[in-house]
Amino acid sequence: MKVEVQSKKGLKTSLSIIIDKKTIKKKIEERLLELQSEVSLKGFRPGKVPPSVIKSQFGKAVYGDVIDKLLKESSAKAIEQNKIKVAGQPKIDLKTFGEGKDLNYTLEIDSLPEFELKPFDKFQATEYTVKTNNKLVEEKLKEIAKQHKNFIDKNKDDKSEKGDQLIFDYSATVDGNKFEGSEGKGVQIELGKDLFLKDFDKQLIGVKKNETKKVQAVLPSNHPKEELANKKTLFECKIIGLKKPRETLVDDNFAKLMGAKDLIDLKKLIEKQIISQYKQALDSITKKEILDQLEKSHKFDLPKNLVDNEIATMTRNLKDKDKDKHKDANEKLAKSRIKLGLVLNEYGEKNNLKVTDAEIDAEIQKQIRGMPGQEKMVIEYYKKNPHVAQSLKGAIYEEKIIKLLKSKIKLTSKQLSTQEAEKVISDFNGSKNKAKTKKISKK
Repeated sequence: MKVEVQSKKGLKTSLSIIIDKKTIKKKIEERLLELQSEVSLKGFRPGKVPPSVIKSQFGKAVYGDVIDKLLKESSAKAIEQNKIKVAGQPKIDLKTFGEGKDLNYTLEIDSLPEFELKPFDKFQATEYTVKTNNKLVEEKLKEIAKQHKNFIDKNKDDKSEKGDQLIFDYSATVDGNKFEGSEGKGVQIELGKDLFLKDFDKQLIGVKKNETKKVQAVLPSNHPKEELANKKTLFECKIIGLKKPRETLVDDNFAKLMGAKDLIDLKKLIEKQIISQYKQALDSITKKEILDQLEKSHKFDLPKNLVDNEIATMTRNLKDKDKDKHKDANEKLAKSRIKLGLVLNEYGEKNNLKVTDAEIDAEIQKQIRGMPGQEKMVIEYYKKNPHVAQSLKGAIYEEKIIKLLKSKIKLTSKQLSTQEAEKVISDFNGSKNKAKTKKISKK
């Protein structure tokens, strides 16, 4: 194999590769001998078909397989010899080929940029902690109790009011005809929430238990049966139960229903949840602060093919007019993502950071615990979509790098009340929106 550098400009390298016809002939002969044990032809005993006969029958396919294998092996070897860090898939351009000829081709390669990582002491950021208060915990507790209402039976002569729980059977028709799913038993609704169908609830205010009430409503536009979408429907509702809300008693029993040991434990869990929600948003601000500094302090060219691929991925669901409208902004975002990805990956490699299968499994188990009752569905999802687990690996790897950076850079701790945290988060979101508006106005 003969390899020559045809050209090298920026991050693009063109290699000329020639594999002589003798090497190709030898590889074809070796492949024909291998096929003797695999091919079965009429008139020959298994394993005794002469290579010449196999060649006459399958010559083109054998040549194609051999050339394909040689292209893969030779291009990988040429890249290794020239110590090129490949960015994306190299392009092969066949110049001459054919049985009895040398294989001559060029390999167009986009390479990853070489750059020097900035030392950790170049960067600084603020890490926030949040302190909550009893008043906020009590408010959240009341909110939870309100969401878990208790209902008790109303007197038989009482009429339904907004906020009551109504239990009913129904029989529905469209244009006087029954349809699939036109009957329901023991349906429960809380009057005023309008969760069944639009304007359905208000027609059932003022009814009594055992009363039958006709209700008119329109089926939703996303109804599974297209022919029933947006159809006016008549429901005949038989009221079988009527209950009124009763204030929930917030005590140890209620806490146990919520999965806590007792009321004190429930309040601690609520406090942790509040802090966790703020911390998640504040950690994103810290991360953005670090990433912005990393991007600004590292300057190098980017492989065009990686930028183009990133833009294509980002805009795959957009219409052409929207792609054109935001072309510059999309290109800038794509370059930012790739640049940060390369810088973070370099920090990861230089510090020997790795993601183990056990860490990926632990993250999947964490997601499973957060979706009780849907464990099987989550497991099946990851089995059927291995690329999602790979994406999960990337996210874990990035968080490991961010954790490393936080441990090495100058990190200032700042404790905030929940009100202060809200302001920091609000200011951060406001500045992002202002930046977007500024870009649009400039255009």
